[in-house]
Amino acid sequence: MLNVRRLLLLAEVAERGSLTAAAEALSMTTSAASQQMSLFEREAGQPLIERLPRGVRTTAAGAALAERGRTIRRELQAAEADLEAFGHLDRGVVTLGSFPTASASLLPLALTRFRRAHPQVRTVVRAGVLAQLREMLHTGEVELSLLWDYDWNRVDDDQLILTPLLEDPTVLVVPTSSPLVASDRVRLSELAGQEWIIRAENHPVADVLRRACRQAGFEPRIAYASHDYQEAQAMVAAGLGLALAPRLALTNRRSDVRLLSLSHDQSSDVVSPVRRILLARPAQRTATPAAQAMARVLHAIARGFTDPGLDRPQLGAVRKR
Repeated sequence: MLNVRRLLLLAEVAERGSLTAAAEALSMTTSAASQQMSLFEREAGQPLIERLPRGVRTTAAGAALAERGRTIRRELQAAEADLEAFGHLDRGVVTLGSFPTASASLLPLALTRFRRAHPQVRTVVRAGVLAQLREMLHTGEVELSLLWDYDWNRVDDDQLILTPLLEDPTVLVVPTSSPLVASDRVRLSELAGQEWIIRAENHPVADVLRRACRQAGFEPRIAYASHDYQEAQAMVAAGLGLALAPRLALTNRRSDVRLLSLSHDQSSDVVSPVRRILLARPAQRTATPAAQAMARVLHAIARGFTDPGLDRPQLGAVRKR
């Protein structure tokens, strides 16, 4: 049987490209790390790393074993997280992952309600993009996480238990002076001549805009690339263009913009993109009582966001409940 410690060492070497850096990460001397790698290569019966003038790189066999080592490291981290969670139930800790639009909308309400009901339980929130949140779930850094997906990029992970919380429709953001505000719903195919505000840096909503416009039969003309939703709203209010955004991202809507629903265009079979908001937990771990209580609160809060009405701030609508 292969030595697990040496597998973990190989994983570090593959990631860092250096025996010295791998040794430091594992609190070993470089000499000890080199000896362990030599032993591992003898066990394997073939070279696992190639020594270069600067650093090292894995052979094909070494790369395959390093990937196994990363999987084992992930499982060991999850096992440590299990022990940590169950070892502190006396004082209660729940760790939760989230992403920006959820953190600015339903999460603050959920945290407030949870703390009122369970003041003895400490809550810890970790923020990240989708890939980071999934990795935190796998390693046990968080017990629960809010995730999102669209039809074309469904979260498909048999290591996670996924529960839909709510559907978050894409809405059209227009200035209050736009003649479009007279319409309850707008077909995207009617907006081919408009200028658009897009999210910068390959943001998922930029993909939503391009996909939706192309499905409606045109390529969007980009007037501005914004770095957050408040900036996008400001550019819309200034008349620079229109924008698409998930409804949850606009809970703090400016007074000089309006949110309009996108109509299903039967003539072109165009459907407005809808984002699913999901609650995820690791399939191989038993949810702690604190995590179960947080999940119940998140489901209750999510129900308040299912149909709050487009043209009023959703946070205010939920708080009145």
